Amino acid sequence: MNTKSLKLVCFSPTGTTKAILQGIARGLSHGNIEIVDITTPGARKQALKMSENELLVVGVPVYMGRVPALITEWLRAINAQNTPTVCVVVYGNRAYEDALLELTDLLMPCGCMPIAGAAFIGEHSFSGNEFPTAKGRPDQVDLYLAELFGQRIQKKLNSISSVANISAVKMPGCNPYRWNGKLWNVDFIEVSDDCTRCRICEMHCPVGAIDSENCSVIDQEKCITCCACIKKCPQNARKMKAGLVKDGAIRLINLYKERKEPEFFL
Repeated sequence: MNTKSLKLVCFSPTGTTKAILQGIARGLSHGNIEIVDITTPGARKQALKMSENELLVVGVPVYMGRVPALITEWLRAINAQNTPTVCVVVYGNRAYEDALLELTDLLMPCGCMPIAGAAFIGEHSFSGNEFPTAKGRPDQVDLYLAELFGQRIQKKLNSISSVANISAVKMPGCNPYRWNGKLWNVDFIEVSDDCTRCRICEMHCPVGAIDSENCSVIDQEKCITCCACIKKCPQNARKMKAGLVKDGAIRLINLYKERKEPEFFL
């Protein structure tokens, strides 16, 4: 089966999910690739339309064992026509739980036909120099495996004549999902005097939670604790305060030190 184009859809506040999808794309070796990055609020205003002879790869990070709630409405609005689709989740070395199944459940009613799925590991959003959970991941091994996964997807596509010949791929997980996906609503970021008001944190916030006039002011109702503003700050002026999130970072490094490896479903 030939596909005329490849679309990579990613929600990737800290860049790990996007890096994985780009690795998969290298393995697919498609000549016509488009990246649809829905990380910022403005990028989620337009719905995606797909056809049967295109290939769609959707990648999302795992938040509390689930697909991030703020993008589910956008995902449900995808207009596909029996489009072969690859579902990818990226988690911070703890567990991806029901996220891969949930992503599949969200996409199938839109006309997407899941032909493969994968769970990769990326540096945890709470990870930092003090509490390095899955630090530096995806690393070169992860990206190599992503490329091999892309090659396996291409081999599967080459073995069938049309989307009608694609058999359903069973994704791991439970439905009803085990967690409600509700994120913490907590004031956990402090901004030091090293802040230069460059507004890079504001530009990278996926929910527009940072005040445009005063970047030390954060809308806690909007904040999804992705920590993109901490990781992207060129002055290292933002860090976690003592409290719930920092305690969570400490638990992660103590409980999930053992390296986990990607899982593939074809």
